[in-house]
Amino acid sequence: MRVLKSPADKKGRATKDAVIHIQPSKDALIKRLNRIEGQVRGIAKMITEDRYCVDVLNQISALQSAMDAVAMELLENHTHGCMQSAIKSGDGDAAIDEMMTLLRKFAR
Repeated sequence: MRVLKSPADKKGRATKDAVIHIQPSKDALIKRLNRIEGQVRGIAKMITEDRYCVDVLNQISALQSAMDAVAMELLENHTHGCMQSAIKSGDGDAAIDEMMTLLRKFAR
């Protein structure tokens, strides 16, 4: 896995020279995201067709679970790849701070 540190602007956002990272499970993630895209279209169609609210909400719940699963896989890949490399290279504190910021976003 190849990882390069991402340059950031003053607000901490990645700049145009963003991270180059080889995602170990890219094909599986893309397949999942394509399935999720289909779920979103299905939910939009349900709303267009005035389907029962509970059925729509059940589909939204399934969609949220699917997105959470993608996020967890990415977090795991990040931990085993980017964070591990950062710790080995002496940048562990910054990597841990970044991970904690990410985890706080998911804990909301």
